[in-house]
Parts: sequence; C-alpha cells; structure tokens
Amino acid sequence: MSSHGLRIAFFGSSLVSTHWNGAATYYRGIIRALAARGHRVTLYEPEAQDGLERCLEEARGADVVVKASGVGVFDALLEARVLELKSGTTQVVFWDVDAPATLERMEKNPNDPFRALVPRYDRILTSGGGDPVVLAYKDFGARDCVPIYNALDPYTHHPVEPHPRFECDLAFLGNRLPELERRVESFFLRAADLLPEKSFLLGGNGWADRPVPPNVKCVGHVHPEEHNALNRTARAVINISNDSMARFGFSPASGLFEAAGAGSCIITDKWQGIELFLEPGTECLVAEDGLEVAEAVLCLTDEGVHQLGQAARRRVLAEHTYAHRAAQVEQVLGYSAVMGGASHEQVA
Repeated sequence: MSSHGLRIAFFGSSLVSTHWNGAATYYRGIIRALAARGHRVTLYEPEAQDGLERCLEEARGADVVVKASGVGVFDALLEARVLELKSGTTQVVFWDVDAPATLERMEKNPNDPFRALVPRYDRILTSGGGDPVVLAYKDFGARDCVPIYNALDPYTHHPVEPHPRFECDLAFLGNRLPELERRVESFFLRAADLLPEKSFLLGGNGWADRPVPPNVKCVGHVHPEEHNALNRTARAVINISNDSMARFGFSPASGLFEAAGAGSCIITDKWQGIELFLEPGTECLVAEDGLEVAEAVLCLTDEGVHQLGQAARRRVLAEHTYAHRAAQVEQVLGYSAVMGGASHEQVA
C-alpha cells in the first residue's frame, strides 16, 4: 500500500452528466476532496463487455474498490464481479447513492440477486439515510453501513452577483419526478396559492406543461453554472425531500448545501435530523406544510433573510464541506496519515 495515500478504483456513473444525474455533484465533491488529501482515485465507466473486463483487471490490487449504485447497464454484473477483487490488502465497498430505492427493491423482491451480495462487501457507504437506512442494510446482513452525506463544494457553490432572471420571493429548483411532485404541490405550489401577491420561481425540467398558479414563473432547466445565481437572487429558497427519503430516513439533498454555500435564506420541509446540518430558527426555517411555508415567506424581513443566509453558510463551511466528508471516508476505510507519512489498517 502506498505511503502517499490510498489507491482507489471507483466504478461510478459520469461526473459530467449533471443535466440528468444528481449524483454527479456528490461524486465530484467526494473524489476531488479525496484527491486533495493525497489519494489516487481512478473512475471507471465501462460501456462494453470487453471494456468492463479491462477495467476490472486494472482495478485489481487497488487498496479500495468502490462499486457505486446506478452505474448503468452493467450494474448487476459489476456488483458481483468487483467482489472477486477482494484480498487481504484490497477492501471492496458498495456506495449507494439512492439507498431508499435499493432497499425498497430488495424488500419487495426476495429473489433480488443483490440480497446475497450485501454481506460479502467489506462495508456499505450511503449518501444518506441516517439510522433507518443503516438498520435496514444491517437487516440484509451488511457488515457495516455508514452514511456519508451530501456536502458543500466551496469551489463550485459560493456567493455570486444576483441575476434579474431569478428574482422572486421564493424559488424551488428540482426536476419534475413522480416521487417529488406531490410534495412540491403540498409545500411550494400550495404556498403560492396562499400568497397571490408574492412571486414564486420554479426551476427544473418537466414543469412546463404542469398547471401552476399565475404567480409562479417556470424557467425550465437551470444550468449548473447558474445555480449560484438562482440561490443568491431569490429572497428565499425551499428545500423539499422526495417521498422515498421522507419514508426511509433523512438524507439532505445536494441542493440544500448548494443553497447554503451561496448564502441563501433556506426554508426546508420538516425531516428527522435537520439539526445535524442546519439549526432550525437560526440557520434555516422549517415548515410542516404549504401553510407554514407561506407564513415564513410572509414574515421574512430583509435582516432575517441576510442573517439566516449568512448563518447557514458559516455552518456548512465549518462542518459540512466535502473535505470533511473525505476525512470521514478515510476513517471508515481505516486509513490514517501520521507523522508526515501514512499508516493503514484493514477494518474488519
């Protein structure tokens, strides 16, 4: 094992597919932070059978082999084949970026092939979920399960100049998906109905043909490079969890940290564990339903908007950047750098 950091082989989906792949921001943040700490990460995106075999052979002998969820056409094959790379010096990890979907799939199908593989991985990492996800994975025989939450990449998400295109009293940014739409109706569109004199902005794909109140402006796809401007311009932004996350335990979305990094005033739906990331009342506002969202929008003062946004930014910079997550990953993998060199231990 190298004295200059871990050699990590990472089987994941594209880092550049931010238009359709919400996990890309998470991958990029984690991998950039691990690289900054001296680890060598090789990302593999096999697209053909021969390419898959070549990638597996190249990954052999790495200190850590990671198979992320949702890679694509070879998901099931890779989930089994990466386990062949395990050795006394190579640990193999499954990194689940959509644990609720994986767990629900296994619960519904007793013959799901991944059920038998879970106990064979050295450990399961997830992008969130808290105790409910950890306990659910352990029920399937996982040796260890540790959430590594979304975080802020301060290089990417930070305060910028406001842009007139995104001026509004409350903004929501998210693609129209079945597991999210009902909650967008309950929290965001309901608040817009209740406050006809206020302006609301809805960003993301799929909303153009969805009837919305007249005070809601749909701006369609917002390019990742424009997220900072949206978060900085809107008087407040709302974070809304999807149905599966609401059922399976907390997992703050990447958008929550993007908004905090830009210094946004954040209103969030209520979910277990919010205080681990932002303190309700001082670093964000929490709402149980659309009525409480409307009340928050109505009561916000200019001073309150500024104070909440600055407090959120301070908190995430102090505790929730991808550099913090990379340090946690090192700990989970049993790596520690000491006295200018490095020492490593294999965690059972």
